[in-house]
Parts: sequence; C-alpha cells; structure tokens
Amino acid sequence: MTLLSSPPRTTPDAAGGPAPLAPAARLLPALAAVYRAQLARARVARIPLLFVATFQSLGILVMMRGVVDAGQTSAARYVVSGSSVLVVAFVALNLLAQYFGRLRASGGLDHYATLPVPAASVVLGAAAAFASFTLPGTLVTAAVGAVMFGLPLGQLWVLLAVVPLAGAALSGLGAACGLLAPKQEIATMLGQLGMSAALLLGVLPVDHLPQPVLWLRDLLPSTYAVEAFARTFRPSPDWAAVAGDLAVCAGVGVVSLAVATWAYRRATRR
Repeated sequence: MTLLSSPPRTTPDAAGGPAPLAPAARLLPALAAVYRAQLARARVARIPLLFVATFQSLGILVMMRGVVDAGQTSAARYVVSGSSVLVVAFVALNLLAQYFGRLRASGGLDHYATLPVPAASVVLGAAAAFASFTLPGTLVTAAVGAVMFGLPLGQLWVLLAVVPLAGAALSGLGAACGLLAPKQEIATMLGQLGMSAALLLGVLPVDHLPQPVLWLRDLLPSTYAVEAFARTFRPSPDWAAVAGDLAVCAGVGVVSLAVATWAYRRATRR
C-alpha cells in the first residue's frame, strides 16, 4: 500500500522542466568533426578561390621578374618566398576574415552555438580547413618562382613546416578580424588590408624598404614565414635562424587562435 500511495517519480520532461543537455563533446573529436565538415564544403566552394590565390602569386612572380634579375639572388629570395606565403595569406587571413564576418552578420554562428562542441574546436577546425588548401598552391608558386629566378629547389620541403605555422598565425588573425568586426564589410576590409600588407611587405626586397616600413614589417607574422623560407635558398642555410622564425609563427599562432576563440565565445553570447 505504501508503494501504491506514494507519488510517481517524474522526469524533467514530465514535470515541465528543461530536459538535461547532452554532455559536451571533447575537444579533439569535435575539432576533427568540424575540420571534416569544413573540408567537405571547401572542396566545392573554395577550390576556385585557391586557384585565384595561386594565379595571383604567379602573376606577381612574372611582374617582379621584370624588376629583379635572376642574378640578384638576395632580392629573388624575398620575391619567391613572399609570393609563396601570399597564397597562405590570401586564404587563411583574407578569406577566413570574410567567412566569419559573414557568419556573424547572417546569424550563422547561432548554429554552431547550439552544438555541444567547445568553442576552440569551431575556430581551430575552420582555420585548419582553410589553411589545408594552401599547401598545393604554395608548392606550385615556390617551384615556379625558384625556376624563374634560378634558385635551388632542394629545400622546398621546408614548406611542410612553413605553411602550417604561417597558416595558424594568419588564420587566427583572420578569424579574430571576422569575429570582432562590428560589420561584415569591415571584416572584409580588414582581411583585404592584411593580405595587402603581406603582399607589399613580404614580396618587396628588404633592401628597397625604408626603416619605418621595416619596423612595420616586423609586426606581421607572415614576415617570419617569409624570412624562414628565404633563408633556405642560401647555399648554407642557417637552420637555427629558420627554426627561430618558425617559432615566432607558432607563438603568434597560439596567441591569435586563443584571441579568435575568445572572440567566438563573445560573438555567440550576444
């Protein structure tokens, strides 16, 4: 009788309260899921843009070939290295800033906010997907530029380290610009300005730049990727200096991606 007279237990749904949410996914599985989803979309939507980025860099090589002779090895190193890193800047910085700016303006971030995934996985997954498509174009640009300016081809394998680290730094900056910009148009403008800075301050030989411009050049993370790659074209590369430049890219990448993650949380809570 006691069991019959006691009130039945009710679940939160039966009582009219909110149902408990599913536990949040762990960072690495969520990151892999976001990366695969972004990569699948990028195969269709962004491959044409990658061709644009590659042809843009090849066009800059052709243009600079009329200014810099093949015998000017110091200037040629910066032209080839800067044009190669520009492919990364176009996709990772410019396009990612536009992508997150468009998501924020259209309310697309609300979709990600409803998913039980960490904020870092969304930012890192999108950044990694955008940066992944830059490696083929960077390799093509570097190979064509090395042949065009008479530089050795034996150290192009360094791009396997340069592209991910430069991509991390520039992707973090691009995502932060897109998420922090108050309007989509401003995010697009910031992405374009960042890519233009990477173009002008990375491709032009440092011997032709005034000192104030060199100080500004030192503030760009793409500069250290250009410097690291340019050092490998020397007859005896200073690998310690190359590692130091890549370490700067890695440090900027950690900081910029952390800022982008914070900006993502801030944007989804508004």
